[in-house]
Amino acid sequence: MTSAPQLGTHRAITLRFLAAPSDAGQSGSVPAGKVLEWIDKAGYAAAARWSGTYSVTAYVGNVRFTRPVEVGHLVEVCATVVRTGRTSMDVMVEVFSGPPATGDLQAATYCLMIFVSVDATGKPQVVPPLTANGEAERMLQSWAAHRAQVRARVEDAMRGIVFTDAGQAPRITMRFLAAPSDVNWGGKVHGGIVMRWIDEAAHVLATAWTRSPHNVAIFTGGVRFYRPLRIGHLVEVEARLLHTGRTSMHIGVHVRSGDPAAGPDGMAETTYCRTVFVGIDAARRAVPTPQWEPITDEDRALDAHAVELVRLRAAYEEHARS
Repeated sequence: MTSAPQLGTHRAITLRFLAAPSDAGQSGSVPAGKVLEWIDKAGYAAAARWSGTYSVTAYVGNVRFTRPVEVGHLVEVCATVVRTGRTSMDVMVEVFSGPPATGDLQAATYCLMIFVSVDATGKPQVVPPLTANGEAERMLQSWAAHRAQVRARVEDAMRGIVFTDAGQAPRITMRFLAAPSDVNWGGKVHGGIVMRWIDEAAHVLATAWTRSPHNVAIFTGGVRFYRPLRIGHLVEVEARLLHTGRTSMHIGVHVRSGDPAAGPDGMAETTYCRTVFVGIDAARRAVPTPQWEPITDEDRALDAHAVELVRLRAAYEEHARS
């Protein structure tokens, strides 16, 4: 007879698998949305193992895609609990990939995720505290704490920002029903699926704006999950252009959901994030993007909002290097 595992003793877990042909996107490589789905699964596994409970994704921040994950490559997704709150867990997730024949795996991306432990009724519950052991773990805790400060600044910048029909920025909306195949272990749509929808909607908008399907995500951040999304609910994923740089398209994505029988009044915001796409050529080099000029007051406010978020991210990265 085996004894039950002691909670709060296993901080890390690694998922290892091959990227399949069915994982390929328009560019031939694995799209960002699929990588985000893997990140969410690994993060959940680490959080659940630490807490011994079902945990929900609350936030995903600062996912910078530094290199593509190729079909047929070996993929490792490593998730580590680096900091705990009363009911929350900060989980660092790193993605590596490379040819399985050589075993030479290189970093593709990393991010920090926030999970909240919940009971059977969805109420947050206390998690085992994490005590740093050694300088490396203390540095990771310090990094996660600083990320929390940056996250608070980002949320302050988002307050008062509205998306209404008064804006004239390019946008697209995808509508569909959340299917049983989207379910997670808690009976809701899992966060990785929602992030894949976000990436798909942003890709459609980027394709419509550039008139080319050869666009890739280079950054996704500020993914805030406000409420669970239920199987059978109507889902709306709206992507709106916020700002264009020389080669970049900054896109805000809102996810809303609700009981289809309740009509429009039953829809409520589920998730919001911002993502950055670039167009690429055959050699995967960034190409200039058509420039967008904001017209209305709302468009100008959203453009300024996107620029402010870039400034906040740059200030964090400068701090991290110092």
